[in-house]
Amino acid sequence: MPSKREEAVPKITKRFVDTAEPRAEKWIAWDDDLAGFGLSVMPSGVKSYVLRYRTTEGRDRRLTIGRHGVLTPDLARQQAKELLLGVTKGGDPLGDRRGRRAGATMADLFDRYLEEHVAVRLSPRTAKEQRRIVEKHLRPEFQGLKVEGFTSQDARRLHFAMRKTPRQANYTLGILSKALSLAEEWGMRPEGRNPCSRIDKYPEASRDRFLTPVEVERLGRTLIDAETIGLPWVLDEDDEPSKHLAKPENRRTAVDPTAVAVVRLLLLTGARLSEITELEWGHVDFERGTIALPHQKGRARRAHVVPTAAMDLLARRPRVEGSPWVFPRATDPARTISVFVIENAWARIRTAAEMKDVRLHDLRHTVGTWAARTGANAFQIRDVLRHSGVAMTGRYVNRDDEPLRALTEIVGAALTDALEGKRAEVVPIKRGRITNT
Repeated sequence: MPSKREEAVPKITKRFVDTAEPRAEKWIAWDDDLAGFGLSVMPSGVKSYVLRYRTTEGRDRRLTIGRHGVLTPDLARQQAKELLLGVTKGGDPLGDRRGRRAGATMADLFDRYLEEHVAVRLSPRTAKEQRRIVEKHLRPEFQGLKVEGFTSQDARRLHFAMRKTPRQANYTLGILSKALSLAEEWGMRPEGRNPCSRIDKYPEASRDRFLTPVEVERLGRTLIDAETIGLPWVLDEDDEPSKHLAKPENRRTAVDPTAVAVVRLLLLTGARLSEITELEWGHVDFERGTIALPHQKGRARRAHVVPTAAMDLLARRPRVEGSPWVFPRATDPARTISVFVIENAWARIRTAAEMKDVRLHDLRHTVGTWAARTGANAFQIRDVLRHSGVAMTGRYVNRDDEPLRALTEIVGAALTDALEGKRAEVVPIKRGRITNT
């Protein structure tokens, strides 16, 4: 008879798995349809598929097939059948797994993590950064250690060593934690024993820099100068003045107009830099007043409403024959404008505008902050900036372009006025004017 922590069910289906509730202690439901196939439910709510079998030597074995979510009930059942077939031929899958686990090193884990997780599931930019962290910090420190023998003290030692860069230390710890969680799913470590789970992360100084109306106005004047009379040279005060140096009134150089256009569009849309530099004409819909931007960071693009000022800017952009890019590279239209060109231009622009501490990404913060000042709720700002939050509510809300269009028009008009030197005020939206239904 099954114990109080075990029970039999006619068949383990997706409906059963979804409704299986965690209890004070771990419990297992055994499938009557396939002998030995079961579902383990931890008090934490983690659900895993398990297999119970007896070897030809008469030893009872209990093997974790994989975690629910990674596997569906049908896939887990199929794997259980294949494992049981091997058992009938004298195999011992748990013994084989333990043998592999005993020999697996952290270098093996990092190789598999990069190949099966980073390369497949992450955006190119995130994948590049995670590979850098693995190769610079994790592999040199841990590559010779056994995966099963990796301890919390090993993780703490590296985390402490990186304490002077808390954000980088926390990010590195997060990557290590994910790799070790996958090691459990891959049978390289026992389940529920992630060494990183109890390590407290370092506090990180939050950065909430955004532009005030006065700063946006100053930026607007600077952008106009950058496109017309040019921006002043930045001279090194320590250098001896050259007798061939141009007169003060002639010490100006124009900024790449494409770079200036990118900066304007970043401020008007709240988009990320890569999302604008990689914008194609096929992403722009002038009739609907939308441009296709990633719905969430690193995800596929879909149409998003933007203010009229942004569409006007795009309408004025010249098209380069044979190039799909809205902002192509001047020397090679088949490629997008270089990020370094934008960043160099921004360094000159922010210096001239007396905002040396402002990053390009702070223009995105500015859009979010100005949207909040209109009285927009968190859900609307989430959709404007295409964040994954608030929680998962977005999956259950019908997303209507018109309320977002009203919001982006208000923000875009206010920013445009400020750019043009007008004393702009963000007019609050009347209660009930913008809603999600």
